[in-house]
Amino acid sequence: MAKKAEQRRKQILKAAFQAATEKGYESVTLQDIADYADVSKGVTNYYFKNKSDVFTQLFEWITTRIYEKEAASISEQETAIGKLEAYINRVFISPEENKNFYRVYLDFLSQVKNNDSYKEINQKFYENCWSIGREIIHQGLEEEIFEVGDVEQAAISIRCMIDGSLIQWLMRDDAQLHDYYRTTCFESILKILQYKK
Repeated sequence: MAKKAEQRRKQILKAAFQAATEKGYESVTLQDIADYADVSKGVTNYYFKNKSDVFTQLFEWITTRIYEKEAASISEQETAIGKLEAYINRVFISPEENKNFYRVYLDFLSQVKNNDSYKEINQKFYENCWSIGREIIHQGLEEEIFEVGDVEQAAISIRCMIDGSLIQWLMRDDAQLHDYYRTTCFESILKILQYKK
């Protein structure tokens, strides 16, 4: 029974993501989410209190999954450069997936100022991202290929470069530039870390 309930919850969360991708956060209603999930509004109300509750759980679920996949991708690599490449490749997953995520994520960020739960989820997401950056930096320092004075600042800068690159790519609205921005992001991070070949 619990497994079926969890599957139904995920079905509704995925529907909420799709609805937000196509309509935008502000325009989406609980009825829209129910329609996208192909369930009644009553079913949506059974699992979630309201629209805010749906999106709170959606953003927590999405950001946790993203972090888990990014962390898994770097754990498969043995060198700092291998970890950094795996991280960037995981982040720049595909034009379609990046576009869908960032459209919804930017909508989500516009709501953060009015919602403490959203703020906490976003802060946790960034803490997780920074932890990946720190792991890569510490390994690079051990391998003596990076020259970083302030590890925390460099870890934050890595994520700044990632999000800035993806947002700029999104604003240019050209899927063909995806690889260019991935390469530019990777090379810019190497400069931040003062990579010594």
